[in-house]
Amino acid sequence: MASRPMSTVEPKLSRVKVGGVRAVSVEEFAALDGDDLEGVELVGEQFAEVHWDGRRRLDSSRLHELRISRWRARASTFSDLRLSQLDVVALSAPESGWRDVAITDSRIGSLELHQTNFRRVAFTGCKLGYLNLRDADLADLVFTDCVIEDLDLLRAKAKRVSLAGCRIRRLELGHSRLEDFDLRGATFDDVSGLEGLRGVTISTDQLFDLAPILAGRLGLKVE
Repeated sequence: MASRPMSTVEPKLSRVKVGGVRAVSVEEFAALDGDDLEGVELVGEQFAEVHWDGRRRLDSSRLHELRISRWRARASTFSDLRLSQLDVVALSAPESGWRDVAITDSRIGSLELHQTNFRRVAFTGCKLGYLNLRDADLADLVFTDCVIEDLDLLRAKAKRVSLAGCRIRRLELGHSRLEDFDLRGATFDDVSGLEGLRGVTISTDQLFDLAPILAGRLGLKVE
């Protein structure tokens, strides 16, 4: 007798631990080669550019209502953070590490996060432009009620990911390795790299939505 297929495993998030914080100055936050930042809070500031040189760490902190034109933070570490109502034109943080981070009600135009490591990260109510997660290692990642113009998971490894209530205009899955990747409750206009759909959970309605895309990729004529 054939066994029943196992249900999709949900992402497992931990409570973001932010305790007592101190106000950090804009100079300390934006310092090119500054020290690690732990237990800090920054609210309502505006930056033309923030460029962290080297492997800087931001830990157990809160950022709220920041406006940043360009934020560069290659190979930095972000952990136990609450980021809310950020307005960032471009965030470039390839090879960075993200652990226990909650990002809410934020608008980020371009996120260059290729070769990153995500563990227990949640985006809620965010508007994201190009989200580059190529070659990333992702686990326990949650998007809720987000708009994503372009979600690029080329060659990414991802498990326990959900996108409930999200609108995705283009989804790139080429050569990705996905496990318990839950697309139910999301809408999408186009999907590339259809072989990467292995390991994805979709609803019956979404299967019908995918049919024209599949037919077009395979060169099928439907009359």
